[in-house]
Amino acid sequence: MRRVRPRQRAAAVAGVIALATFILISTSLSRAAIAASVHSAPPVKAVPAVAGQQSARAGRSPLSTGQCLAKWKISCYTPTQYRQAYDLNPLYQAGITGKGRTIVIVDSFGSPTIQHDLDVYSARFGMKSTQVHVVKWGNVPPFNPTNPNHISWAGETTLDVEMAHAVAPDAHIVLVETGVAQNGGGTNGLPEMMNAEKSLIDRGVGDVISQSFGATENTFPGFRSGDFSSIQNLRYAFKDAAKHGVTVLAASGDSGATNTTADGDSDYPYRVNAWPSSDPLVTSVGGTQLHLDDNGDRIAPDSVYNDDGAGGGGKSHVFARPSYQDGVKQVVGDRRGTPDISMSAAVNGGAWVYSSYDPKAVGWEVYVGTSEASPLFAGIVALADQVAGHRLGDIHQALYALYAQSAQNPSTGIVDVRDGTNNSYAGVTGYTAVKGYDMATGVGTIDAARFVPALAKEG
Repeated sequence: MRRVRPRQRAAAVAGVIALATFILISTSLSRAAIAASVHSAPPVKAVPAVAGQQSARAGRSPLSTGQCLAKWKISCYTPTQYRQAYDLNPLYQAGITGKGRTIVIVDSFGSPTIQHDLDVYSARFGMKSTQVHVVKWGNVPPFNPTNPNHISWAGETTLDVEMAHAVAPDAHIVLVETGVAQNGGGTNGLPEMMNAEKSLIDRGVGDVISQSFGATENTFPGFRSGDFSSIQNLRYAFKDAAKHGVTVLAASGDSGATNTTADGDSDYPYRVNAWPSSDPLVTSVGGTQLHLDDNGDRIAPDSVYNDDGAGGGGKSHVFARPSYQDGVKQVVGDRRGTPDISMSAAVNGGAWVYSSYDPKAVGWEVYVGTSEASPLFAGIVALADQVAGHRLGDIHQALYALYAQSAQNPSTGIVDVRDGTNNSYAGVTGYTAVKGYDMATGVGTIDAARFVPALAKEG
């Protein structure tokens, strides 16, 4: 949700830029590009944005971490490494693979090659593929590979689907493609997405929803006068999810403690937050940096994602502190604090992804951002749902209960993150990772072999 300034400048656009950005690094040409999608509430128009163009075909095979370090001076990781890093293999050996559970992913426009790309991705890493059930919501236009908005969202879609599958390989995936209008015209993005989510929830589709989009709270109509009805009136899908026991996640953002202004051309020069990540009914997923060797073993503890981007976090200006955060009120004060928990998101440690939606860039690329972290954690929730034998619904109470026990009880699977800050590019001072809860990584990250059964039991 910010105007990202990595190795190339992002294009300025009108609208509210999505909080889940992702960087792509070609294996045949070292380049970084940010693709950030845009959403809004009425009357702000939803205008996607993209920066950087593919100038060479992507590689035919992903590189090892050592090769990435030698070529680009960054680490890049495969699902095999993630499975080792997050201690997922003991769960798979016990048959906990997400079987019988459904992950819903919501993206504008989607990708016309998503099933093929997931099949190739899965085969490369020795995983079974799974069927992606595509639901088109609204007037979804035919995919146009020359349209940068379509390319941007297709990349986001590919990242979301492949990361969720990497963690929960037997979970069913439902991809909702919405017809958000381009170039500022037509249907507003967020209402359409909320309508789609509510429709699926009412029909009993989905156990966990992953959202890699959002808008700065300050950009909603009425914010300056203290009228938050434009946000409150969009919460119906999340209230419906709570009623039906569906877990809702959202990426916390990639601008650290600030975010993008309404014109998309700059960041706020002070701390702000983003919706839906800031919503008390949504589990906010922040970003960490993993430090792994080629096998996926840690060579250093996780730190805060803050390299060509920074994990979003801070206090909501709209929502008061929910009761589940009473135990961390010394940190969040009287406001809703984000994130709740964090997963891999850093540039130096991005995820290999395969795509073929762009005929000029077929192959393997590295993607990053909290739009990686949210679907990774969606896979974790699907595993916990399988262990529990039912939907866990809003996991906040269980998550913070486990956090309260974690200092004395490592079997909770919550792993504290104590290194780094989420300072932003706008010069806004962020939050520092410290012992216990903080607004850089939330309660921390996870050891899945312990966390999944603990969450299932607590939930």
